[in-house]
Amino acid sequence: MILYFLRHASAGQPVSNLKKDEKRALDEAGVEQCGYVGRALAALEVQVEVIISSPLKRAAQTASLVGNEMGYEGKLQLEDALRPTASFADFRKMLDKYARHDAIMVVGHNPSLSEFLGRAISASGCEAAIDLKKGAVARAEMNRNAASLSWCLTPKILRTLYAAAAETSRPKTSRK
Repeated sequence: MILYFLRHASAGQPVSNLKKDEKRALDEAGVEQCGYVGRALAALEVQVEVIISSPLKRAAQTASLVGNEMGYEGKLQLEDALRPTASFADFRKMLDKYARHDAIMVVGHNPSLSEFLGRAISASGCEAAIDLKKGAVARAEMNRNAASLSWCLTPKILRTLYAAAAETSRPKTSRK
């Protein structure tokens, strides 16, 4: 199974009231991040069978916006196993639920998402040091009990990749 780990895009400052923080939306920069992250993933020909998101608003928005840019037409799945406080055991159980799929994107939060990726790629089951920035995406190839990291791209790299791809696809005009 190919698993894409996507941390939600920029959503401003956390709110101290947890119920209100769950409803915190992406800010303007976050919406922009989602556009170029999704377009860069589309340019890399990333295709997924299912997108699974934390139920928190900023993650679900990120999943929806990035999915739209990638041409994803399926229904967004919301799972508590991707909440910021979820455990690795919850995450593994959720993966088992979607095991019939070959390519999955999970959208969540730190510290849990970086922990899940780090533990999945560590041979010893300990946490490897992976720090997913807001809007970053990593690709891991999962087998039964372990994963290998294929790549991890920050939003800045994704923006550059997208800009380069757009530049090379632009028709050349002759100069006189």
